[in-house]
Amino acid sequence: MRVIGVIDLRDGRAVRAYAGRRDRYQPIGDAVELARRYVEHYRLTELYVADLDAIEDRGGPEGPALQVARPFQGRGQDATIRRIADLSVPLWLDAGISSVERARQAIDLGATHVVVGLETLLSFDALRSICAAVGRERTAFSLDLRAGIPIAGRDIPDEAPPQLAARAAEAGVGTIIVIDLARVGTAAGVDLELLAGVRQAIPGVALFAGGGVRGVEDLERLAGAGCDGALVATALDALYASATR
Repeated sequence: MRVIGVIDLRDGRAVRAYAGRRDRYQPIGDAVELARRYVEHYRLTELYVADLDAIEDRGGPEGPALQVARPFQGRGQDATIRRIADLSVPLWLDAGISSVERARQAIDLGATHVVVGLETLLSFDALRSICAAVGRERTAFSLDLRAGIPIAGRDIPDEAPPQLAARAAEAGVGTIIVIDLARVGTAAGVDLELLAGVRQAIPGVALFAGGGVRGVEDLERLAGAGCDGALVATALDALYASATR
């Protein structure tokens, strides 16, 4: 099982995520130092950054479609992402990416994998274009859920998680991440039944889970459900107890 360390980023600072209640996320320190701790202390070999400023940037008179396509350049958060990328481990970047332009900008910031989230996805045609432009192996789809219910815009089909995952696989992604925001930071455990259903729908595509991981036993359960890895933050001390003594 691959373990990817998660950093939620707002205003250039790391914040602690809890149950998807973003208005209640609290700063926990310097994001670059946290990333360095993940790499040097826990010996993680992959990092995942959720740029909450970009993900939530949907307001403004021009409407959500143009907001999602707006370039990253000029944001103070970019420098933080670049410094995390400079740690020279693969970086998965979730930053409201829903266009080829934004995907390429993410790669320019140092991302090795661009994460296209259901929450900000405009259409599966857009996802197909991103996969074609930057490559299957560099494109991941985040199946964003809240208590098992997909978080999606009005132009996304109203379908169950396995069907949405199958659409993403058909669009050409190399990885699908199932993340339930209601479980993030809560130590609530993982939804094995849902994950098994998604795995059945997407044979041949790498599958990762996020939200609710408590420790080694959950990783073993995830492996049994067909997952290739997990996104983890809160549970890192439990997973790597020997590193924290």
